[in-house]
Amino acid sequence: MPRLLPSAKEAAAILAARRPRPPPRPPPHIARGLTAMLRGFEQRFGADPDTLRARWREIVGEGLAGRSEPVKLVRQRTGGAVLELRVAGPVAALVQHQAPLILDRLNLFLGPGAVAKLRIVQGPLTRPPAASAAPSRRLRPPLDAAAEKALADGLAETPDGPLKAALTKLGREVLRGQRRSAP
Repeated sequence: MPRLLPSAKEAAAILAARRPRPPPRPPPHIARGLTAMLRGFEQRFGADPDTLRARWREIVGEGLAGRSEPVKLVRQRTGGAVLELRVAGPVAALVQHQAPLILDRLNLFLGPGAVAKLRIVQGPLTRPPAASAAPSRRLRPPLDAAAEKALADGLAETPDGPLKAALTKLGREVLRGQRRSAP
């Protein structure tokens, strides 16, 4: 025998009597679990070289930071870790001379006895040394008064603002280029 469907009134009564199931809770945010796990790893294994790289200038100072960088921190089963430093060329002798001071500063930053030795490797740095970080710029001679006046007259109808400033700058560079190429 076919089952008869309830009427609209009966369906409303059935639905009113039943309590709907609550919506499922969203999963907890992943950072909640990862933070505790990463904190445990950091306590167990110490900071990674990226942490050292980010604070390297504070640890060793301006002079050595531009010419050296931490590569990896190798954990030893007994004693402290060995920090591998990549050093640009002849600065290795200076770093070797200052190794006790660098070790003291590293252990101050990472905790007592965290780093026992430095391993110095000569090679190119991933970033340019601090001395060549800001390349010297040649000063360009100014335009002569006639060329400057011609440029100003050409842009006289342009309203003041960033567009006019950009066009003036572009015009100066073009006129300087023409002056260099002229015999």
